[in-house]
Amino acid sequence: MQHPILLVGNDINNISRGQSWKDLLQEILTFCGTNCVQLDDKKPFPLLYEEIFLTAIQQSHIRERDLKGFIAKKIGDITPNELHARIRELKPAHVLTTNYEYTLEGSTPEQHSSLIKERTFSIFRKYTLHNTEYWHIHGDCLNPMSINLGFEHYGGQLQQMRNYVVSGTTYSSPQAPRLPLLQRLKHGPVSTYSWLDLFFTKDIHILGLSLDFVETDLWWLLTYRARQKFQRNTIPVHNKLYYYIPSEFEKAAAFKLDMLKANDVQIVSISAANKTAYYVEVLKRIKEK
Repeated sequence: MQHPILLVGNDINNISRGQSWKDLLQEILTFCGTNCVQLDDKKPFPLLYEEIFLTAIQQSHIRERDLKGFIAKKIGDITPNELHARIRELKPAHVLTTNYEYTLEGSTPEQHSSLIKERTFSIFRKYTLHNTEYWHIHGDCLNPMSINLGFEHYGGQLQQMRNYVVSGTTYSSPQAPRLPLLQRLKHGPVSTYSWLDLFFTKDIHILGLSLDFVETDLWWLLTYRARQKFQRNTIPVHNKLYYYIPSEFEKAAAFKLDMLKANDVQIVSISAANKTAYYVEVLKRIKEK
């Protein structure tokens, strides 16, 4: 495949040595000075973040800018591994990522290449390196307040996404497209202003992303795209979405895979001896398509 388009999640970072997510959560609690928040796997992380932050406000009057700055610094210390280099070797046209750091780019970008500069949300957030466009769809470490962690931020991000696709943007910048994506799609090929354009126009390979149901923004996007294709049929939707999963997790994740299939996502199950071998095979399959 020439210059594929990838959506990459955090699991590829788990091959790198370093602190675990649980360790990071404990450090966040220490930084906030909260001693009454209980870490529990049953708590959805966006709501756990709100619990930590709101408790910290009441106990120590912490500012969210300081908290997110601390988190950005910690996440920015993630060590690159061979998979990040292998992804760059594919020479992808676009890499969409929910990750905040720049291990995929291979270096910290000097400046953004977005259509407009966003402070909080991430509709246009993009960096271009070596002819690949990297879209940080949940924020990035250079802009700590853009890092999408809490329930409030997810709600705002989804609002901006729906505006862009359905009703039109509310950005004051004259460079932001005024017509919603749906209208532009009706009149022929569209320019790629946002990562959202790609979800309706290009084949996308999804890897290293658990797609937990707390990712309400992405599940809305998948559902809306599928409804346009199968229910409303008002715009052409001919692109394909591929979701890669290790075969060993397929049975336990059957409930989620069923939902992905209903939303027009093709499941690619791969067997491998270990995590690194699995991702090497995923990238090989993408290259061969």
